Amino acid sequence: MNKEFSIKEAAILLDISIQTLRRWDKSGRFIAQRKKIGKVSRYYYRENDIEDLLATNFPSLLKVAKKWALDSAPPELPRRFYCPDSSIFKARLSGFEYNLSQDPKLAKIFPLIVAVTGEIGNNSFDHNLGNWPDVPGIFFGYNLNQKEVILADRGQGFLKTLQRVRPSLSDYSEALKVAFTEFLSGRSPEKRGNGLKYVREVVLNYHFKLFLQSGDAFLNLSKRNKTIKINTAQNFIQGSYTLISY
Repeated sequence: MNKEFSIKEAAILLDISIQTLRRWDKSGRFIAQRKKIGKVSRYYYRENDIEDLLATNFPSLLKVAKKWALDSAPPELPRRFYCPDSSIFKARLSGFEYNLSQDPKLAKIFPLIVAVTGEIGNNSFDHNLGNWPDVPGIFFGYNLNQKEVILADRGQGFLKTLQRVRPSLSDYSEALKVAFTEFLSGRSPEKRGNGLKYVREVVLNYHFKLFLQSGDAFLNLSKRNKTIKINTAQNFIQGSYTLISY
């Protein structure tokens, strides 16, 4: 079923004004559907149309993912970008892998892109199973032309999950540093962070870039920026938000 979004719901989701949507409709940039209710013509948008807009407009996709991760009352996501459970994520990850494999330029590295994406996405499910604070699942989107992947969750965050095995951790900055530099207990579900050492190695050895925020802390990793330096964010993300560039 193709869900319908009112112009107000679409504006909230896309984090733009209703006036902007009306201008886009008038200019032909993003055309609304019309529904006659009595003598009044109402604007609405089909879910597929919103998904197509986000799939081709990466800045808009970034805004939606960040808004969903940040807001206390997150907007409902279009189904193409929402993975409510790990089985749906794995299926969409397989689709992503197929799309990457069609690009000859990525022949040597596309398995690594998939592995890094899978590690981060699976982390969200593995360490929040049965303990999602509000909305379960993850945001998963990508743009093949931009060569970027976005993942976000509204889980417990790195600090709380790592405190299970390292109770002395006191803030998100410390938790992120530990996650990317230290090997922790192998007891499930406290393996969060062990796979992230692999992620770090891939990013540092290939021309990848990684931005990851949890709580009020974030890091940037790349081949040129190998030092684990944790920065303080101006906003707070309850779970995590990740941007991978390849």
